[in-house]
Amino acid sequence: MNVLITGGAGFIGSNLVHYLHDHRPDWKITVVDALTYAGNLHNISSLVDAGKVTFVKCDISDAESVHALFEKDQFEMVFHLAAESHVDRSIHSASEFVRTNVLGTQNLLDASLAVGVKRFMHISTDEVYGSLGATGKFTELTPLDPTSPYAASKASSDLLVEAFHKTHGLDTIITRCTNNYGPYQFPEKFIPLFISNAMEDKSLPLYGDGMNVRSWLYVTDHCDALLLLSEQGESGQAYNIGGDDDAEIPNKVVAEAICSALDKPSALIQLVTDRLAHDRRYAVDFSKIHQAVGWEPSVPFEDGLLRTIAWYQENRSWWEEIKSGDYRDYYERHYSGR
Repeated sequence: MNVLITGGAGFIGSNLVHYLHDHRPDWKITVVDALTYAGNLHNISSLVDAGKVTFVKCDISDAESVHALFEKDQFEMVFHLAAESHVDRSIHSASEFVRTNVLGTQNLLDASLAVGVKRFMHISTDEVYGSLGATGKFTELTPLDPTSPYAASKASSDLLVEAFHKTHGLDTIITRCTNNYGPYQFPEKFIPLFISNAMEDKSLPLYGDGMNVRSWLYVTDHCDALLLLSEQGESGQAYNIGGDDDAEIPNKVVAEAICSALDKPSALIQLVTDRLAHDRRYAVDFSKIHQAVGWEPSVPFEDGLLRTIAWYQENRSWWEEIKSGDYRDYYERHYSGR
């Protein structure tokens, strides 16, 4: 199988690259990434240097470059993960999100149709559904009701994928996952930010009252679901991928668990002004994927969090280098003085 992974130097993408290499060693894997602030070639350098994975630096919003790549390599399957994905950044400036998440997705769909890609896996987010109340879960039939510019751009890309399936018959699958965590996650996101800050005895800036609830999914469980769906999922369908009931946890509880695991005082947790239009709760019903391919999450949140903390402890130089650069300017803009 000749496979393209977009965004393969990012968090979920790089984990998927390693996962597919380990579980489908006969697949030919090409990674495309623009290497923007959250893309880090170091995440997959061991495979690239060994010649086991091909890396191409490419901005998916550049139609000419995308079409040239597809014409050259004639991909059979696409895992599309490339995206601007941080909500706070989308509130600050939405244009990059529209350019990458909407226009970039259209370019990939056009190129896939042109060369006869056999399956297009579009990796989306549960944030396209909006915010949940205290009870209930999102299903695949829940209307899209995005709140942030990020979520709106992902909802738009989802609709483009659906349209290419309905109009052109392109074999597509849309996946919508809950919050991922694990190795290689850029330290602007909640869990790695709090782990790295706690390790440096810095404050942990927790939005609002800290009781916003997320359903957590360890990244390798997500990769397992994507592989199963790529081989066994039904064309034209959307599938929710999420943590189990025990992984649905308020942010404050997660922050306290991080402090406890690192033997740091919970006084490091500092409440800051809430994010604009901050969704209160996310949770998905993943019964459809379970019935379709037998998938369910296998890593309990407590175990996954300890694995994640251990990885950031063992790879301190990885995140220290990131946090010493442009990230620091962004962090100061969003959290200083709150």
